[in-house]
Amino acid sequence: MVPDDRGGGGLMRADLLVDAVDGLDEALAAVDGFDAALVGGLLRPQPGQAGGLAGLADAVAGTPLASRVAEAADKTAAGAGDEGHFVALAAARTALLGSVHDALTARVEEAIGRPAAADAAGGPVAGDEHAANLCAAARSWLCDLARAGWQGIDHDLVGGAASVVSAMLPDPALRRLATLLDGFAAELAASCPGASLERVPVRRWADLWSRALLLTLPGAGSAPAVGEVTGRLLPLGVDVQEHATAVQAQVHAVFEPSDGGASRLVRASVSAPKPDTVVGAGLWQLLRPHMSLLGAVGEGRSMELDAMPATAEGDLIWDDARARSGEPADAFVTARVALPAAAASAVSPLDRHPARIAVPVLLEGYGVEEAEGDGGLVFEVAGCRIGVDAGRVPAAGPLTLEVVASSGACLGLLRWDAGAFLLQPLAVERTVRKKAVAVHAGAWAGGTTDKAGVRAEKAATDAVKVLRERAGKLLRK
Repeated sequence: MVPDDRGGGGLMRADLLVDAVDGLDEALAAVDGFDAALVGGLLRPQPGQAGGLAGLADAVAGTPLASRVAEAADKTAAGAGDEGHFVALAAARTALLGSVHDALTARVEEAIGRPAAADAAGGPVAGDEHAANLCAAARSWLCDLARAGWQGIDHDLVGGAASVVSAMLPDPALRRLATLLDGFAAELAASCPGASLERVPVRRWADLWSRALLLTLPGAGSAPAVGEVTGRLLPLGVDVQEHATAVQAQVHAVFEPSDGGASRLVRASVSAPKPDTVVGAGLWQLLRPHMSLLGAVGEGRSMELDAMPATAEGDLIWDDARARSGEPADAFVTARVALPAAAASAVSPLDRHPARIAVPVLLEGYGVEEAEGDGGLVFEVAGCRIGVDAGRVPAAGPLTLEVVASSGACLGLLRWDAGAFLLQPLAVERTVRKKAVAVHAGAWAGGTTDKAGVRAEKAATDAVKVLRERAGKLLRK
């Protein structure tokens, strides 16, 4: 909740976050039916698979996709589906998940009373088409996957992506699709043969398949329109996403234009490759050299932007030369004063997916309980229970689940997963010796004097030093 007397725009309607959304279950059921059909493959669909295809067609019967998807479902159920039919089915699935995204986003905006997002972004910017033959080859491979199904994959089939990915990677215009195909193929290869799989990640693989298939279409993979923004950036927090070989830090912030225009929510991201031995606070050493914003986040400062490139979707294409450190800016003050009036940015069509929902919110005045069974936490807000997404609390900062449990205010990202809204903490306030003390997940982003952080940084420095020495020896040989 955000009390009125702090300028936060009123109380959060937490009940709206736990109430059912009309049509949501039906849309997801149609998606699940199609996803189940992909498990067994579309070469010779069984009656149950045909039912999933028909359900997808019925779900979009009142839309402009209706006739094309109905034909695609009929042909595919008869074992005669071609590339065009599979593309139509992928488009229908994507549209349904987009409608789920929109319904959930509208519910969040109603619950927190924030200005509605701008109209959905239009199609990608038109431009020269690159290597249409490579996109056609990728599309052919993805259709072969659909015919075989996840239970029918083998190393020969999955390995067919390697030559396509290798040919795409040198072309910047195709790198987005190439990276997706490469990662998807790697996951499939690690699961071969499909016939022996005990558990199939049905939704995830269908997400990757449908997104990749649509990105092979002309114009779908083009870069979004980029403009320039000038004004003040007020950081809210950092979302750290870590994998074995890569790490990304995404800063969520409120941007206030210098021309007095409406403030908006924006993101700035930085990524870096990493060895699997660098973990915890050591991750910041890999990221800091590429983005001065991380230093400002760690110091609790704003930044002044001058003609910073930005997309209509709210992503800043960070350039250190166009930013300078500003005045101190407390994230919780920003959340109480500036966040309620900041409008969300448009969302491009292919990015409209419930898994991508990440809305900055501030909760106050909640109770904390332990979740049943998994040892997690639940916030009790105005009689409603909202789960804490403990799995997203990074080890690269001082914020821990124990700290969250002792808090009285939480600044975080509202997400949706497994049928419910969850809160990913970015920072909390708790009382220590009768004083409010803030603890941020990104507190060590710009460096730290915290003992635990210093130890982790030193360990990472030693690990990187050893790796560089070994790499040097290999190069000399």
